[in-house]
Amino acid sequence: HTHPLWRLPIARYRIMFAVRAARPLARAVPAVRAFSDAPAATVMSLNFSLPHMNIYADKTVDRVIIPGAEGVYGVTAGHTPIVSQLKPGVVEIVHEASGEPEKYFVSGGFALTHDTSVTDISAFEAVKLEDLDADAVKSAYTAAASAFSSAAEGSAEKAAAGVQMDTAKAMGDALGVAL
Repeated sequence: HTHPLWRLPIARYRIMFAVRAARPLARAVPAVRAFSDAPAATVMSLNFSLPHMNIYADKTVDRVIIPGAEGVYGVTAGHTPIVSQLKPGVVEIVHEASGEPEKYFVSGGFALTHDTSVTDISAFEAVKLEDLDADAVKSAYTAAASAFSSAAEGSAEKAAAGVQMDTAKAMGDALGVAL
């Protein structure tokens, strides 16, 4: 009469043996989560930059809402470190907990939140939302849509017009304007 383990392929036998050997060790070592010994941050610092200027450098803020490529998310003091590509959308900066947010439309870029509660936003372009002209956004979208439809398939012109359409659409959404 043969042992049932001999019927198993050698690789499965080795895995079963390893699991059985590890079980006593797993029970002997308590599960411990590793956290930083640093005290939790109580303030958040923002650096908001464009290629040609800084909007904010080391500015203390309550929170920032960021249009990440994977979705819009908020950052407060003590946030988990994260790197995100920005999609065209609105960055909302809340200076005080009960205050109204300051809103900037950004065309894209990157955001990096450090474990020190510092968030860096580097955008290609940014304009205060209140400075956007709804009629100009509609005109830009119409012109980009026309260029997109008349450009040759696969051309750089078609790609550029597509980006312009997406950006104008995001501006329209930020302003509440249907395009």
